[in-house]
Amino acid sequence: MKAGDTAPEFRAKDHTGSERSLGDYAGQRLVLWFYPKADTPGCSREGCGFRDLYERFQAKGAQILGVSFDAPADNAAFVEKYNFPYPLLSDTDQAIAKAYGAFSAASPDYPQRNTYVISAEGTLEQVLEAVNAKTHPRSLLDSLTVG
Repeated sequence: MKAGDTAPEFRAKDHTGSERSLGDYAGQRLVLWFYPKADTPGCSREGCGFRDLYERFQAKGAQILGVSFDAPADNAAFVEKYNFPYPLLSDTDQAIAKAYGAFSAASPDYPQRNTYVISAEGTLEQVLEAVNAKTHPRSLLDSLTVG
């Protein structure tokens, strides 16, 4: 995937058991961030970075959606522990990661730490691979224009 490509459609359950799809965010900018494993040090740091900057992402017109291969119950515990204000999807069949290019056969149990910014029109604005969990939320926020 590269900037300018049409974002692949997806459908999966979030941490509450509700089904979410790309279509739910039509007309909105979406930050789709993949993280390897709920409640691990790097993923917690990255998730908390998005949490702490959540209102600033919204001010730039961006919704946030996390994706991992974790079960909904594991993601629910992760959300509760860190008080995340955004949904976490359970990509248990790895379909979303494969469609977006966040899957690696070398590490099939965990998605790659990639982020995809999807425009309100459904195209990829940014494709960020192997991001730094510590600095990524801030640098991504800084790179976004008001949308």
